[in-house]
Amino acid sequence: MELRQLRYFVSVVEEGGFTRAAARLHLAQPGISAQIRQLEKELGQSLLDRSGRSVTPTEAGRAVLPYARAALAAADAVRETVDAYTGLLRGRVTLGLVSGATGHAFDIAAFLADFHAEYPSVEVALTEDSTERMQAALLAGELDLALLGTADEVPPPGAAFHLVIDVPLVAAVAAGDPLLSHPGARAGATGAVPLAALRDRPLISLPRGTGVRAALERGCAQAGFRPRVTFEAAAPHTLRQLAARGLGVAVLPEGENAPSPEGPLRVLPIVAPEMRARIALAWRTTGPTSPAARALLDRLRKALPTPPT
Repeated sequence: MELRQLRYFVSVVEEGGFTRAAARLHLAQPGISAQIRQLEKELGQSLLDRSGRSVTPTEAGRAVLPYARAALAAADAVRETVDAYTGLLRGRVTLGLVSGATGHAFDIAAFLADFHAEYPSVEVALTEDSTERMQAALLAGELDLALLGTADEVPPPGAAFHLVIDVPLVAAVAAGDPLLSHPGARAGATGAVPLAALRDRPLISLPRGTGVRAALERGCAQAGFRPRVTFEAAAPHTLRQLAARGLGVAVLPEGENAPSPEGPLRVLPIVAPEMRARIALAWRTTGPTSPAARALLDRLRKALPTPPT
């Protein structure tokens, strides 16, 4: 068994086929296929199901996959650690970013440009995805770091959080919306409404898999009802536009209530229970971490804003 065979196997699984894996590795497809068949012969089990349109791991392949990734990570860590002792930092770091995670408070492009200028031999692979998928990828070792939304203050086992944003969720509605007639809202722009006032109202929210949506669904469960989400969008400004057209109540993080060109929005705090929108920098606390990933983590923790206490 050779490390290159494990690398080929992991690449085929991640790419879903031999052709894309070959392009990723800059190798010929027949050579990759032959090496994986040799690995399967040595192990006495098929690791890949080649019968469908995409190549997927067999049951044995799924069991082998985390060990193959761990072996490759360990081998990379050996090289990177030696490089660190000689003053050369290089390698590849994978960073996940939930859409809208940093808003206007942090310029991720400028940060990565500065990091690249300091460490030109470190490749940073940036990807955007939902919180649920990124958290799973982080714990599986497929991501080194992730800026993700969360409904929790406490990270899941095997991970750590550096909280970046922690603000309440608010209700944004168009002028004349019935919610503005609620007794709690009559106090003016600062008046609050209980979450129960949103029962049976059409709601406009971020999609499932985001921290804001998880906080909304958890809060509604505590209030004794299920939210009736009629519109979903990944970008907060789209939620504002839909609410400004009178299509429902947009549930947004506080501060995401900039004026809408479609018309003015009224913003009401939500209480009983209060719900929070949180963005956190997350990383694994178990398994090997490369020097390049540690360097990026250290600089991100220093550069990212922290919520007021």
